Amino acid sequence: MKEKQVKEITNRDDDFAKWYTDVCIKAELVDYSSIKGCLIIRPYGYAIWENIQKELDRRFKETGHENVYMPMFISESLLNKEKDHVEGFAPEVAWVTHGGKEKLQEKLCVRPTSETLFCEHYANTIKSYRDLPKLYNQWCSVVRWEKTTRPFLRSREFLWQEGHTVHATMEEAKEETLKMLNLYADFCEEVLSIPVIRGEKTEKEKFAGAQNTYTIEALMHNGIALQSGTSHYFGDNFSKAFNMTFLNKENKSQYMYQTSWGLSTRIIGAIIMTHGDDHGLVLPPNIAPIKVNIIPIGKNNPKVIEKSYQIAKSLKLENISCEVDDSEKSPGYRFAESEMRGIPIRIEIGPKDIENNTCILVRRDTLEKQEVSLEKVTEEIMKLLLDIQKNMYLRAKLRREEMTKTVTNFEEMKHLAETENGFIRATWCGKRECEEKIKEETGITSRCIPFDEEFSKGNCIYCGKEATKLVYWGKQY
Repeated sequence: MKEKQVKEITNRDDDFAKWYTDVCIKAELVDYSSIKGCLIIRPYGYAIWENIQKELDRRFKETGHENVYMPMFISESLLNKEKDHVEGFAPEVAWVTHGGKEKLQEKLCVRPTSETLFCEHYANTIKSYRDLPKLYNQWCSVVRWEKTTRPFLRSREFLWQEGHTVHATMEEAKEETLKMLNLYADFCEEVLSIPVIRGEKTEKEKFAGAQNTYTIEALMHNGIALQSGTSHYFGDNFSKAFNMTFLNKENKSQYMYQTSWGLSTRIIGAIIMTHGDDHGLVLPPNIAPIKVNIIPIGKNNPKVIEKSYQIAKSLKLENISCEVDDSEKSPGYRFAESEMRGIPIRIEIGPKDIENNTCILVRRDTLEKQEVSLEKVTEEIMKLLLDIQKNMYLRAKLRREEMTKTVTNFEEMKHLAETENGFIRATWCGKRECEEKIKEETGITSRCIPFDEEFSKGNCIYCGKEATKLVYWGKQY
């Protein structure tokens, strides 16, 4: 019986949602569990998250942050201390009402986020300006009882990191908020090859309980926006609710200033939807668990097998992660499997290649092939990995630019929203009523007020009155 090839995935342009799910399942990133809305992250998917975690954690620690761990349960009374915060999360909170067979005197929520826990801790432990700042980060899972779920993008339990810091002054806290947003943006662009728009959320879209919410917005291949990381400035809102005070340098009691920032496993969804193609995943080299897949060709040819492992050894000496796939599957199957898993470079080597002292390198981003000398294979791979990383970023950025349109009247905005996906740049008066009407009539939302683009003048896209902001609008995940 002829060996079955890797099962085909749905064409990306025919059904993007089905394509996305196919890639998640068939590239063995996740599996469904018996608990509705909860996913199993399989070893390959978790290895991608570990690389994300490792690189972010390094950057956090370089900026003076320390890791802590808070309980996963929050008492109802503690959660209710900050009114806006609890109202924002109330629809998604999962509650624990019993311990064993006994009903709890006070029900506990499974953390949807940990602001209240950090506030309680800071209120109990910080007494003086000498104790500040406190720069803490937590790696954990959180639970939000989502109605509609999708692998990585929305699930009832997901992995993330949440930073929570407190400062003696407003200026220090605001500086921290923007510094961490820029850290996220640099990480996405340098490591994940995902270009992002840095900006501020509108009052309507900001985090519950925050004074200001800042965001990095990415555009997926299908033109739908994905909020990829957020950083929040709380001012002293939570400090007043939780009595978080300290003695300042003048020996007077003062409220602390606070920030919060987070990035979750939904960023894996962003990688898939930004870079993936009809063959499956396309992973940026800087985040790929396996950077090179070596596929020996020829039935049990000892010279080919030996040379394959010699190449693998030389690559590992340069800290280039690789694997040799010398399984009994056909070469075609192994090629397709390597492409499905998004491994940046595939090496094909057979008996004739050994005779010619060459091998074939196949880059995953373009599927282009090149023949290289075996003596120079490590050197060429190192160059190629850098080129793939750069090319993936530039290609994603070009696509985003092509899918970003500027409009000057509402009819044009409405037509674009109905016929195309992508970012729509338009001026806005700053009034919530106009923002809500735009969403109601077009289905798109404000994504952010960009930092890097100056607003000069213009009229509000909806009401026609004098505008105060330039805003990126779009459909969102």
